[in-house]
Amino acid sequence: MLPAVRGERTTTWNILLYTVVLFAVSMLLFPVARMGAIYLAAAVALGAVFVGKAAKLWRRTSPALAWGLFRYSINYLGLLFAAVMVDRLIHISA
Repeated sequence: MLPAVRGERTTTWNILLYTVVLFAVSMLLFPVARMGAIYLAAAVALGAVFVGKAAKLWRRTSPALAWGLFRYSINYLGLLFAAVMVDRLIHISA
C-alpha cells in the first residue's frame, strides 16, 4: 500500500532502511544471545546479500527486482533460523 500513497522511490528507500536495521539487529544476536561463529558467518553473508538486493532495488526500481527481493526475504528468514539451530547443535566460538 505504501507505493500507492508515497510513491515507489520512498517505498524502496524504506525497504533499504528497514533491511539495514534488520541486518544490524541480526548482528546483535551474536553478543547478546551468545551465538557462535556459524551463526555469525551466516548472518553476515545472508544480511549482505539482503542489503545488496535492497540497494539494487532502491537504485533501479522494477517489479522483477521487487519480487526477487520478496522471495529472498522468505529464504533469508528460513536460512537464518537454520543457522541458529545449526549453531546451537555445533557450537564453535568465534
